[in-house]
Amino acid sequence: MKSTRAGHRFVARCIGMLLAVAVAAGCSAHGADDAISGNLPLKHVEDVPLPGRASRFDYESYDPGRHLLFIAHLGDSEVVVVDTLASRVVARIPGVSAVHGVLAVPELSRVYASATGTNEVIAIDEHTLRITARAPGGVYPDGMAYAPDAHRLFVSDETGETETVIDVPSNRRIATIPLDGEAGNSQYDPASRHIFVNVQTRHQLVEIDPASNTIVSRTDLPGAKGNHGLLIVPESRLALIACEDNDRLLVLDMHSMKVVSAFDTGGDPDVLAYDPALRTAYVAGETGVVSMFSVDASRVSKTGEGTVGPNAHVVAVDEQTHRSWFPLRDVDGRPVLRIMAPR
Repeated sequence: MKSTRAGHRFVARCIGMLLAVAVAAGCSAHGADDAISGNLPLKHVEDVPLPGRASRFDYESYDPGRHLLFIAHLGDSEVVVVDTLASRVVARIPGVSAVHGVLAVPELSRVYASATGTNEVIAIDEHTLRITARAPGGVYPDGMAYAPDAHRLFVSDETGETETVIDVPSNRRIATIPLDGEAGNSQYDPASRHIFVNVQTRHQLVEIDPASNTIVSRTDLPGAKGNHGLLIVPESRLALIACEDNDRLLVLDMHSMKVVSAFDTGGDPDVLAYDPALRTAYVAGETGVVSMFSVDASRVSKTGEGTVGPNAHVVAVDEQTHRSWFPLRDVDGRPVLRIMAPR
């Protein structure tokens, strides 16, 4: 999600906000409600206790068929599995060193995780919740995207400045694609059937053909500084690009490949999520501020912004219940999964 260097960029400007949130959270039963502020069109549902230390979480990924949420607990080098129907942890998968990325691929009954501590991509069986394979992941494997037609997994090698390609049937690395810059998040576009990846030090969005593992286009992103987070909304042919160095969300028209609008976000925007039923996009930031946007056929508009909790930089959403999940590393000294729902 972020390199060590990038992960500390936000500290100086947001420490005051984090202290304020911690005070607001307090020690009372109402601490979670007190910590939520702003004009977000969300309500607090509950906090689910998470295991392990009060240390950093990274990406999370949801399998709606199994109602399982997979959370990368980077600080504890494990993947935490939550049953969202029962609102409880059902498994802890250890041995994923400094895990950053996690991606559920339900049609394969498989979950992939990027173990940045050992520079590996790890395959997990969804039936047994056990590790079944390991493959080289580059220098700093981070976010991942799956191209179903090519049966290939594309992994952002952030500081290695490449895209690592894993053949899914064999769980083997088959290609390394030079990006000529620091890799941000990767996403699959079902409309073009191509992979798109942010190259944040070049302020570009790069398009890759997964059939040939070649770069087919590079799009400059005016106004981008540290374009890390990426979300593609295929039905609107829009790409939402979160820029961590200037707290901006860029909207790219994927017909013209031009930036058509931009918005301010909370500090250090990181992970994005989308609820297609409500046509709502979430942008979660390192400072705990979440920004929400309405996405229609041709335009994006901001609908709210506010604090969800300390370090709420990761978000996933269930398009059936419309609940959103935010793993928080330290609420009253313990990690929790904060569950929100539309008002």
